[in-house]
Amino acid sequence: MGKPTGFLEYKRESAKQEEPRQRIGHFGEIKKYLSKEEQQKQGARCMECGVPFCQSGILLGGMALGCPLHNLVPETNDLVYTGNWEQAYLRLSKTHSLPEFTGRVCPAPCEASCTCGLNGEPVAIKDNEHAIIETAFEMGWVKPQIPEIRTGKKVAIIGSGPAGLAAAQQLNRRGHQVTVFERSDRIGGLLRYGIPNMKLDKAVIDRRVRLMEEEGVIFKTGMDVGKDIKVSELKKEFDRIILCCGASNPRDLKVPGRDANHIFFAVDFLTAVTKSVFDPDFKAQKLAPVKGKHVLVIGGGDTGNDCVGTAVRLGAKSVIQLEMMPKAPDTRADNNPWPQWPRVSKTDYGQEEAIEVFGHDPRIYQTTVTEFIKDERGNVQKAKIVKLESKKDEKTGRMNMVPVEGSEEIIDAQLVLIAAGFLGSEKYVTEAFKVSVNERDNVETKPEEYETSVPGIFAAGDVRRGQSLVVWAIREGQKSAEAVDASLMGYSNP
Repeated sequence: MGKPTGFLEYKRESAKQEEPRQRIGHFGEIKKYLSKEEQQKQGARCMECGVPFCQSGILLGGMALGCPLHNLVPETNDLVYTGNWEQAYLRLSKTHSLPEFTGRVCPAPCEASCTCGLNGEPVAIKDNEHAIIETAFEMGWVKPQIPEIRTGKKVAIIGSGPAGLAAAQQLNRRGHQVTVFERSDRIGGLLRYGIPNMKLDKAVIDRRVRLMEEEGVIFKTGMDVGKDIKVSELKKEFDRIILCCGASNPRDLKVPGRDANHIFFAVDFLTAVTKSVFDPDFKAQKLAPVKGKHVLVIGGGDTGNDCVGTAVRLGAKSVIQLEMMPKAPDTRADNNPWPQWPRVSKTDYGQEEAIEVFGHDPRIYQTTVTEFIKDERGNVQKAKIVKLESKKDEKTGRMNMVPVEGSEEIIDAQLVLIAAGFLGSEKYVTEAFKVSVNERDNVETKPEEYETSVPGIFAAGDVRRGQSLVVWAIREGQKSAEAVDASLMGYSNP
């Protein structure tokens, strides 16, 4: 432990965000990180606990806590403190495949379980991780790891999100020939089109993809397996297949007027906007009309917040964000103790920007839409909303959110973005591969295993786990790679 009193001497400092008025004028990354010297002080705050919950990745009280990748957090923090950046990168690389992504977009369950956070502010683990990997790229320490010996085995990976990239990286370095199939025009999955550029600059994805191509991974875009290429052809060409297609079946709203024009799923909207930012030819295509419109975002999660921030940047006249559940408490409740993930209220970047531009928080809690109202051309113009309250179902004993009688209200809504989550895998994929799914429509495997009901076909990430975090997708990719490796070679040596 390099600085026993570091947590007493230094206050937590983390990356600052541009002021809202400045950042809404562009789609570039909005965070400004500390200097290396200042970041080293943040490493000094780590107490190197006897029981480092930050790297545990375990279930406690039914809730996952700590880093699912089991990153060697106290060790890397200490190496940051001492300025030994190359060793910090080597230690981080022992467990982590893609730290440049989690260093930007992970909600940091490691920090939520940091002992410093029990009676103060947690260590800035996420920013330390970002500093480590960016320093490593800057100094040229991140080099292609080309296997000296090839096994002669071929693996197909369907989907190029974080799970697919992690699995491809690990299997290729083991010596297998890996081909990644992506139905979109660019590699990255939801990293590319589900997360706005202001949170994750797409050049970061391109940098990693170029590195993996140098290592020998083959990427094929515009290939929708099950439509553009038959599963039978894949089975003939490849020894193993991993489904990393994500939980990309969006939850819809079945209310009157849903067929109105200008109602979009959030990911479709974010995809169109990201394409328009980076593809000049795409700008000529018809995008969702935002400028000067009243925008309604349905869903209170991260994707809903991304829609709020994007709509503000595109010149929305107003933005309202509906959340079915009550506002979370400002501090931990008694039934949500450390080191569990804190279920507390937060105001994210998009909401901050809406407050700055419109003068009020865009969120309306315990509210949902009951009807969309169209004009004579079929365009959505208004939405009928209703307040909700929690009531116990006498038959099941479960608490449900039910409408409050007499609370209906009509609001302006000329563009509606549905960010209500996802309902598991897409049916055409699972039917093409003939794999079993569970009651949530996720691809079914045995607990802690990754092979599906069809021998030789594996699944990882959101398609198996359900909608989750990038860091969990990376873990799933790594573990599925181990499972595939063991099935091919009789043992695994990742």
